[in-house]
Amino acid sequence: MSAPVLHVRGQVLVGPEEVRDEVWVVDGRLSYVAPQAGTDVQTVSGWVLPGLVDAHCHVGLDAHGAVDEATSEAQALADREAGTLLIRDAGSPADTRWIDEREDLPRVIRAGRHIARTRRYIRNYAHEIEPEDLAAYVRQEARRGDGWVKLVGDWIDRESGDLAPCWPREALTAAIAAAHEEGARVTAHCFGEESLRDFAAAGTDCIEHATGLEPDTIDAFAAQGIAIVPTLVNIDTFPAIAASAEEKFPLYAKHLRDLHARRYETVAAAHDAGIPIYLGTDAGGSLPHGLVAAEAAELVRAGLPAERALEAATWGARRWLGRPGLEEGAGADLVVYAADPREDIGVLAHPTHVVLRGHVVA
Repeated sequence: MSAPVLHVRGQVLVGPEEVRDEVWVVDGRLSYVAPQAGTDVQTVSGWVLPGLVDAHCHVGLDAHGAVDEATSEAQALADREAGTLLIRDAGSPADTRWIDEREDLPRVIRAGRHIARTRRYIRNYAHEIEPEDLAAYVRQEARRGDGWVKLVGDWIDRESGDLAPCWPREALTAAIAAAHEEGARVTAHCFGEESLRDFAAAGTDCIEHATGLEPDTIDAFAAQGIAIVPTLVNIDTFPAIAASAEEKFPLYAKHLRDLHARRYETVAAAHDAGIPIYLGTDAGGSLPHGLVAAEAAELVRAGLPAERALEAATWGARRWLGRPGLEEGAGADLVVYAADPREDIGVLAHPTHVVLRGHVVA
């Protein structure tokens, strides 16, 4: 189906320092050159951003494991309605390749299935293996994914009763090297402090959550350019998790409460040190989809300027993932708002138009 010609007027936020007053959508692609006179045109006006990015999202997954295609479709549609048009799916046991054939669903960059230590993660989510098999599984998921591999870096150790790293450092080093040989980048679920030291030493590319960052790991991440995706809307569930674990695992409960209490301070320190920060919601496990605006507001609450939070969800995230924004000739994936999100990040919760592949879909 051919897309209509759209004339998008107002404030087109091409980048943090580039604003134009209009862009055209012709045959599903962006152009800054007006079409020939007499062309039938639909006009849309407002403040315009590239399609938002959720860099930690799980399409095809719920609290119990893989879901069917109808549920996956509903998840992707909820993200689309919120303006999320590019998803980095940070681990899913479901095969969601069929989404690539759907012109009405967000684009998905996959990390394959989670790779976790045996009995050290949520049941039915991950390949559960031992360290001697880690590099082989990393190679497998690197070939199945879209340039990313997802490891589970730490989880509760029931013997110690607290968070603990899942992998020996030498196994991590070999596995991350294997991923890089396959042309993939590595990210990892890490809540606690010690696993971050291991992943930095092993040469990871990214860390999810990263609540355990401390001065030494902040310095290491900044020096190495290791990105973080804080998922603050997910970290806000820590007190409830701590309450449910209190009786059996009091050390773990106390640890989660401490990580939660200093979550904003941690993100602010990472930002001040120059660590790359990208927006992700962790939707699809226990959280609903469509939380991108709530996560952007959390990043601002943590001390990021509104424009930096927007960069984490738009221009910067797309550049990091190797996908275009509002560039000449790029696919027309954009979101329109009635007010300036640079002035009020809460505007992201109220898109007036969502344009996907050149079609107004919401």
